[in-house]
Amino acid sequence: MRILIIGCGYVGQPLGQALANAGHEVHGVRRTDFAAEGITPHALDITAPNAFDALPRDFDWVINTVSSARGDAKTHCAVFVDGTKNLLDWLGDSSARVLFTSSTSVYPQTDGGWVDETSPANGPVLREAEKLFLNAPQAATVLRVAGIYGPERGFLFRQFLKGEAVLTEGGARWINMIHRDDVISAILAALELAPGIYNVADDEPVTQHEFFEWLAQRLNKPMPPKGEAVSRKRVATSKRVRNAKLKAAGWQLQFPTFRDGYENLIREE
Repeated sequence: MRILIIGCGYVGQPLGQALANAGHEVHGVRRTDFAAEGITPHALDITAPNAFDALPRDFDWVINTVSSARGDAKTHCAVFVDGTKNLLDWLGDSSARVLFTSSTSVYPQTDGGWVDETSPANGPVLREAEKLFLNAPQAATVLRVAGIYGPERGFLFRQFLKGEAVLTEGGARWINMIHRDDVISAILAALELAPGIYNVADDEPVTQHEFFEWLAQRLNKPMPPKGEAVSRKRVATSKRVRNAKLKAAGWQLQFPTFRDGYENLIREE
């Protein structure tokens, strides 16, 4: 297959290399110049009108894994909404299938209850981007991805290691995580599935307190103190995300729980 990856970064680049190793022709887009074995690189700003005109056409799949983690709200909107509109305008009535990695942050629940793909979802940016893809002429798959951790990534873990973590709300808030390698395997699995919305999270949501308690015991460090988050880009939610739909379709996790993933990460680092 001929595959275009928009956002060839933390997830997109190893995904592209896995696809290239499987024999596919892979093109990758980033805002700045880059080089990656097996990927034909294209440097362009997806938020700029007509930016996609510089790309070749006739792709079988277009996979959007963009991120604006370091940007402000304006950048977030530009990347996910304007960038999506530019991409879909460029695709026109192309027969390519599209896949978008969204986030479980679209679930606004705060009561700690379980949510699945049928649960209410909202948000002015990611939910709008989801709707743009789902209403496009192309067959679209949306993956709602939990908090990603892996090599050099994992916000709460890095805070803990630096001694900057705090227990907010008594540590009772539920968090949902997924290892980067399992995000990649979920995308690869989704390429073989019917279009639709699928949650990508591991098997075991965990409270903030339980997560830090495990880290403290594993690394022989003290528990973080109680406190308030210094900064927060989104409203904090508390819910447990079900992954049953994707697993029933055949997806298998390499790291079913945060303990499996972080044990591997701690040994490697």
